[in-house]
Amino acid sequence: MRSLLHIVAEVGRYGLFVGAFVRAVLRHGVPWGSVIAEAWRIGIKSMPILLIIAAFIGTNLALQGYVAMEQLGGQRMVGMFVSVAGVRELAPIIAAAMVAAKAGTEMASQIGVMRIREQIDALEVMAVNPLSYLIAPRLLGILLVLPALTVIATFAMVGAALLVSVAQLGLNGDVFLSFAAQGIDAIDFLYGQIKGMVFGVVICTISCWYGFTCEAGPEGVGRATNRAVVTSAVVVVLVNYLLSEIMYGGAV
Repeated sequence: MRSLLHIVAEVGRYGLFVGAFVRAVLRHGVPWGSVIAEAWRIGIKSMPILLIIAAFIGTNLALQGYVAMEQLGGQRMVGMFVSVAGVRELAPIIAAAMVAAKAGTEMASQIGVMRIREQIDALEVMAVNPLSYLIAPRLLGILLVLPALTVIATFAMVGAALLVSVAQLGLNGDVFLSFAAQGIDAIDFLYGQIKGMVFGVVICTISCWYGFTCEAGPEGVGRATNRAVVTSAVVVVLVNYLLSEIMYGGAV
């Protein structure tokens, strides 16, 4: 019971933090000069590990799909299996997980260090609102790059699956691509972009919130960083289920 009350209290404090951030942006605006720099930093730093993870997940999808469908004589449909799983679910989740692990931890640690060094207090003394100044560029930056990273993860996943299917499993490449195209529609790519943007909001606000509420000392920064990535991952998975239910629930 005590743990449940603690979770409810944390959710309430997070909601108040997000509300204060929205009010700060509406009142003080966005420092646009920092947005592109944040987008570049978040996107470029997350891309190498994203490409590696997405490619290997694509190869595993092809292998597992082939083994499962071979028993039913439908191994030619591996491309459909990979495209449906990748575009609809895995690509947005993988992109969000990599950004949370890389950029989200940096957000929490950077703001946490500013908190314990009283740099955030110094911004307030200079009449600079720290919420709009520190969070808004990061949020807009992640909103710019996470949908793009989702698309990149999709193509890396399908491309790696195609390579394995042709070179190792002996499937025809044209057949693979034909079934891959049949499994998805243009709306699926749009849904993936929407998921990426929602995940970006979740990752940025949670990471910055833990940075702003960081406890004193290096241990406090470490705990804030750890909680940021763990909480972001859990919330992203929960939100992904809700979004999938809204987007595809009626078709199931």
